[in-house]
Amino acid sequence: MAQHRITFTRCLIVAAVLFTALDSRAQTPATNQRPRARDAGVVVGILPTGTLNAITDVQGVLVGQTTLVRGDNIRTGVTAILPHDGNMFQKKVPAAIFVGNGFGKLAGYTQVYELGEIETPILLTSTLNVPRVADALLDYMLSLPGNEHVQSVNPIVGETNDGYLNDIRSRLVGRDEVFSAIRTAKSGPVDEGAVGAGTGTVAFGFKGGIGTASRRLPQNLHGYTVGVLVQTNFGGVLTINGAPVGMELGRYDFKDKLAPGVSHSRAEPRSTTSGSADGSCMIVIATDAPVDARNLRRMAQRAIMGLARTGAAESNGSGDYAIAFSTSPVHETTTAAYTSDEDARLGSEFDYNRRLTNEAMSPLFLATIEATEEAIYNSLFRATTVTGSGHTVEALPLDRTLQILREHKALQAQH
Repeated sequence: MAQHRITFTRCLIVAAVLFTALDSRAQTPATNQRPRARDAGVVVGILPTGTLNAITDVQGVLVGQTTLVRGDNIRTGVTAILPHDGNMFQKKVPAAIFVGNGFGKLAGYTQVYELGEIETPILLTSTLNVPRVADALLDYMLSLPGNEHVQSVNPIVGETNDGYLNDIRSRLVGRDEVFSAIRTAKSGPVDEGAVGAGTGTVAFGFKGGIGTASRRLPQNLHGYTVGVLVQTNFGGVLTINGAPVGMELGRYDFKDKLAPGVSHSRAEPRSTTSGSADGSCMIVIATDAPVDARNLRRMAQRAIMGLARTGAAESNGSGDYAIAFSTSPVHETTTAAYTSDEDARLGSEFDYNRRLTNEAMSPLFLATIEATEEAIYNSLFRATTVTGSGHTVEALPLDRTLQILREHKALQAQH
């Protein structure tokens, strides 16, 4: 009987260990009560948001995340963005990538540039995990029914460097984490802050992470939706709705070098500390508008303008990339004709394939800029303080931040 009790106790210990391991991959803790930017009164721009104010407001788009928090030094993960829930190799979507600053390791760029489409989910992770995540994504794609004879797949994997809070050299994001993120991807609200690929990131000297936002154009602008998801890990001087928040909080790039009596070296080494100007931002843009690859690239360019509005500096060591795709079913056909008086009336804004013309793009450009800006704020507002690898990065202090915004009249009543 004693032996049975020992065996039972060992089973409980094993079960506890397994539960802990599984829990380390859980998504955002339910204890995160920090508000999103808009909930705190930060209303960005003039366009209305989608229902959830998230990239998943674009119908069909799914987001899944795996978060790795282990011991004292593992703070990393992977975030998956799926344009649809089908076999993406068999049902590709038009896409484009714009490089704001190319100090990064974005896998799959050249084929997207050449062909104007993507054929896998978009995965975000940490820098040294890119090859492992890309290999796992290949495993996933090759395993799908219908892909038994596929011999070439172009995985899209972006990254930022989380080496300040995470043991980045351990490269622990692999097949299990990637499969979990893709298979649990869902529509609906998206976890933000220190989750998934944003678990160990730092932005403006504060805890960064995953953020998302959306804009839905009014019907007289055709009612299209633009959704953005960001992975923030960069420096600059945090500016929110024009208010110099970073300066007033006393945390901004080159602060120590600008102090009187400080000597200036001619060559500064790249740093991964929380006060570094270097870092990166991955921006993923989704829309249901019938936009071709050329105009998707123009939308991706505008995302960098949204990044700039937040005070980002795009330093030498920053890898800033925007990936834009369209979920519009119009791209599944190659010929189409106007079939109604309404089509004829809108003819000046659509080409013969029902794709938007250049003249119709301006509202989508503005939607991209606003959603990118707000997604970055959400990544900061939702992030919590994180300690890892002997460092602690504090969350943006919301009470003081909101006080600064009130003083600068940068808080607005919601529309």
